[in-house]
Amino acid sequence: METDSAHNLTTPNVSFLHHNITNSQCDYMLPSTTQYQKKVIPTFFSLIFLLGFFGNMLVVCVLYHSSGRRTVANTYLVNLAMSDLLFLSSLPFWAVYYSLDYNWIFGKVMCKLCGGLLTINVYASIFFITCMSVDRYHTFIYPLHSRSSRSVSQARCVSCVIWVTAALTTLPTVVFRDIHTFPINNVTACVIYYPSELWHTGFTLAKNTLGFFLPLVVISTCYSRIAVHLMATSNYLEQDSARLVHILRMVVAVVLAFFFCWFPFHVLAFLGALGELGVEWDCWVLQTINKLLPFFLCLGFSNSAINPFLYCFVGNHFRERLWQIYREIP
Repeated sequence: METDSAHNLTTPNVSFLHHNITNSQCDYMLPSTTQYQKKVIPTFFSLIFLLGFFGNMLVVCVLYHSSGRRTVANTYLVNLAMSDLLFLSSLPFWAVYYSLDYNWIFGKVMCKLCGGLLTINVYASIFFITCMSVDRYHTFIYPLHSRSSRSVSQARCVSCVIWVTAALTTLPTVVFRDIHTFPINNVTACVIYYPSELWHTGFTLAKNTLGFFLPLVVISTCYSRIAVHLMATSNYLEQDSARLVHILRMVVAVVLAFFFCWFPFHVLAFLGALGELGVEWDCWVLQTINKLLPFFLCLGFSNSAINPFLYCFVGNHFRERLWQIYREIP
């Protein structure tokens, strides 16, 4: 059975490059990576949790109170916020994990649960964003057909399928993630043990492909087609479409935020998978990946806290409804 190296204690959901990093030529870089991580990373996690949990709770409350706005777009937005909330609820545990120098004190069940919540969010968030993008595409390109074919009940069914699919992706985490004692580090860590190295390589490439690159192709295609359509119909924006344009701006902002937050992490994960497939990286490359990975993971996690602020600053209806709820408070 393959085991994780000390590098793998630095990330809650990623364990790669162990056959390269434990190479004697690169051993010098291992001790220097943990000292700043166990101080800085918990601070980042705590800020992301506080801002994201409050913001997403606000989003769910506002959208659920908008009884007259049970729309397809709002359905996906609510589910995206709920996905972020589930993930954010695990961040305090990971923050403590880092602050204790990668010593997991919460037991086996919480180890599996927190890892599972992270995996669910990685897939569910991009799937909901993809659905939002496809919905905007149909609304703009086929407005008449979309009015008859789109429904909130249909969006709810699609959301249920997404939740089930995302839950299935956690099965490897539930099976293989566990707490293990590392005498050399004097810690009991929450890590993933795969039967062989190829298992991790396969799951990493699947996450890159299904959880990022393929959805990105679909999303990019949708918005490029929308842009071409808008430029080809110069009077389109004058035909009672201000509301659709506001929604489009918000969805585009959410998509761009997801891309800029998660792209660096997926690039590093892909480089790690190539290393596991036999690509020989120089030590400086491994050292760069080893040092940047936790921070790029923080950047990815921050997406869950950024989305509510995008709704507030880009979505006119969200601001109006939030102000209305505030005025109704006695």
